[in-house]
Amino acid sequence: MADHIKNKVVIITGASSGMGKTAAKHLATLGATVVLGARRADKIEKLAKDIQNAGGKALAVAADVTKLDQVKHLVDTTVQQFGRVDVIINNAGIMPLSPMDRLNVEEWNSMIDVNIKGVLNGIAAVLPYMMEQKFGQIINTSSVAGHKIFNGSAVYSATKFAVRALTEGLRMEVKPYNIRTTIVCPGAVKTELLEHISEADIQRANQDYVAEVGISPDSFARVVAFAISQPEDVDINEVIFRPTAQEL
Repeated sequence: MADHIKNKVVIITGASSGMGKTAAKHLATLGATVVLGARRADKIEKLAKDIQNAGGKALAVAADVTKLDQVKHLVDTTVQQFGRVDVIINNAGIMPLSPMDRLNVEEWNSMIDVNIKGVLNGIAAVLPYMMEQKFGQIINTSSVAGHKIFNGSAVYSATKFAVRALTEGLRMEVKPYNIRTTIVCPGAVKTELLEHISEADIQRANQDYVAEVGISPDSFARVVAFAISQPEDVDINEVIFRPTAQEL
């Protein structure tokens, strides 16, 4: 696995915590150069130092994925520093679940901005470089909620269905440029996403469920590494993974 990951330049958004942070550490141990993007500059700078101290290669670049200019800066800086970008993992996301009749419109808009527009901004920033290079891989984080709807997930699921649609459309369009695309759909993973839920009853129900069946963010890191590690003529287009105990 490490042979196809070593020395690759990998951008990861949402790298300050959870699945993004764990993926960055894991890929760095496999020899990748990881470029960490997130709003919380202090957290990604500390993570970059931790990776460097452990013998890995990492660079932190503060970026809000809802701002195209900041995402372009993240990608441009990567290319300026390392000469190319092999992979981008558009991982940043939020999950303020709520029933639609509670009319949390600001939360709906935030999910659209981060979960959909954030992915589009990552694609827009990296695609010109990858088209010119004639290689690259774009990995977008969707969710099991991008396949199924559950109580309080209507808008969140809509954003994750959108990520799947965008990625499949992108896959069809980039074949002439030798670019690979991957959708990763996690199930119940123990991260801070549940902290975004403002409705106490919905938050409690989800916290209880994830506490019971949830798995470590390491699971995401291993899935991403598997997709990246494939030979260039193998395109892993979608991976759904859940805890073994998850029924939904």
